[in-house]
Amino acid sequence: MLLFRCQPKLVPLRVLCRFYAIMGKLQSKFKYSTYKYSRPDGITEERSHSRASQEYSPAHVGTVSVIAALNSELCVSGGTDKTVVAYNWKTGNVVKRFRGHEREITKHTVATSLFSPEQVACIPKSNQFFSASRDRMVMMWDLHDSSQPRQQLCGHAMVVTGLAVSPDSSQLCTGSRDNTLLLWDVGTGQCVARASVSRNLVTHLCWVPREPYILQTSEDKAIRLWDSRGMQVAHVFPAKQHIQTYCDVSEDGHRCISCSSGFGGDGCEATLWDLRQTRSRLCEYQGHFQTVASCVFLPRGLALMPTIATSAHDSKVKIWNQDTGACLSTLSLDGSGPLTSLAVGDTISLLCASFNRGIHLLRVNHGRGLELQEVASF
Repeated sequence: MLLFRCQPKLVPLRVLCRFYAIMGKLQSKFKYSTYKYSRPDGITEERSHSRASQEYSPAHVGTVSVIAALNSELCVSGGTDKTVVAYNWKTGNVVKRFRGHEREITKHTVATSLFSPEQVACIPKSNQFFSASRDRMVMMWDLHDSSQPRQQLCGHAMVVTGLAVSPDSSQLCTGSRDNTLLLWDVGTGQCVARASVSRNLVTHLCWVPREPYILQTSEDKAIRLWDSRGMQVAHVFPAKQHIQTYCDVSEDGHRCISCSSGFGGDGCEATLWDLRQTRSRLCEYQGHFQTVASCVFLPRGLALMPTIATSAHDSKVKIWNQDTGACLSTLSLDGSGPLTSLAVGDTISLLCASFNRGIHLLRVNHGRGLELQEVASF
């Protein structure tokens, strides 16, 4: 028997190094998502897909605690680097950095906090926005002005944990762990009203569109509706079993959602309420395994049915059928740690802030139902 030996062709070392470097970079960018797929026979399956994402220049050094959309191209965010950043998430560029806070714009460590105490709130249809930090200050910024704050609002005795701008942009409501809510005149920067409720450690504020009412969540597990005309509590929703970490109101002002702290699937849900008939909850969205830190109503054009999105400390973002509570899509942002904040970018885009890996740009793929994909990070 004859044996033939072939001399292997040597590959230059520089070619091998380049090949492995490219493969390593691509591998680090693959993210996995799951979504619900309805088969022709009516059976619903959950499928997984991997997608490569673009890495833009980082917006912050360290943890990003909060993010909000300024318009259809720009977002503003705050983090442990004590800065507020305006970022163009469509081009991947930092537009401006704002410095003025003396303490970090971040959340506590996971072991000691269940929510993000600092906030960013944008004035609708303008280039102005507010931020709050552990320094107990609220600052007003202008995108086209200097990097110094236009206003500095000081009135709370503890960290400010909620910001909400009125629909006509004339007033700002702030909430704090000092159990108080303050109402400010945006034009003058003067505090015009104050209210306090015992043990009302505010976690988030949201102004109801076209109404004088402010929705508020608290560490005492309550969800309160305030009338800004006299800073009186207009309604308290039925108490939940866990701390309420965040709230949002639908565009028509008829419904609101809140989300809960929790661990191991106990709690860890979002709840839908009717602002017109406030006696009981309409629906619950259960499927996260750690604290749900953010919940938002999604634009009506995104799907055929009304939907909401949630992000949690289990590193997952979920899209839900608002009416049935069914989970339509799940994206796991592995390695990102707790997801701290969620914002709607446009009709198909979400912005998600994370503890370990900055900000994630997510898109909804209508070609695969409502599959959620990560397309970029910064």
